[in-house]
Amino acid sequence: MRTEGDEQRFVTLGRVSGAHGIQGWIKVHSDTSPRENIVEYSPWYLERNGVRSKVKVKAGRRQGKAMVAKLEGCNDRDAAEALTGADIRVLRSQLPETDSPGEYYWADLVGLTVVTVDGQELGTIDQLFETGSNDVIVVKGDRERLVPYIWEQVVKDVDLDAGVMRVDWDPDF
Repeated sequence: MRTEGDEQRFVTLGRVSGAHGIQGWIKVHSDTSPRENIVEYSPWYLERNGVRSKVKVKAGRRQGKAMVAKLEGCNDRDAAEALTGADIRVLRSQLPETDSPGEYYWADLVGLTVVTVDGQELGTIDQLFETGSNDVIVVKGDRERLVPYIWEQVVKDVDLDAGVMRVDWDPDF
C-alpha cells in the first residue's frame, strides 16, 4: 500500500561493489530476487557518505554470480571506481504493488509496532533477514526478539496504515 510521502521514501536494493572493465561498467551486489531485477529499476539514487545522486541505468547484465551495470555519465574505470561502496536506492513508488496477502516489502515492515494477539506490545521491527526456511523479524523492545515471518501461523495481520503487525507469539520467547 502506498501512502503520502512514498514518492520521497527510498528503498535500498543493493550496492556498488567495484568497477568492471575500463569503459565505466560497475559491479553490483543486488538484494533483489531474482538479482537481475535490480537493473530494471531506473533511475537509481546512489548514496554514499550522506550524498545522494540520481543516475539513469543504461544497461545491465549478469556476470557470473554478480551483476554489472552501465550508468549514464560513467564512462571510464576511474568514474566507476569512485562509485564503489555506494548504496543503490530507488523511490518506494518505483516498486510494483505486491500480489498476495502476507506479501510485503521489508522496507514497508521496518518500523511497525509488533503486538501479540492478546494485545501485548513487543516492540518495533528493526530489520528482517532470510534463513533457509523462512524470513525472521527482529523486534526491538524491552529486549530483542527474533520472530519467524510465517504468514497466518505466526504473523496474523499487518496494518500498514496503523503501523501495526499482529503476531501469535509468546512474549517470553
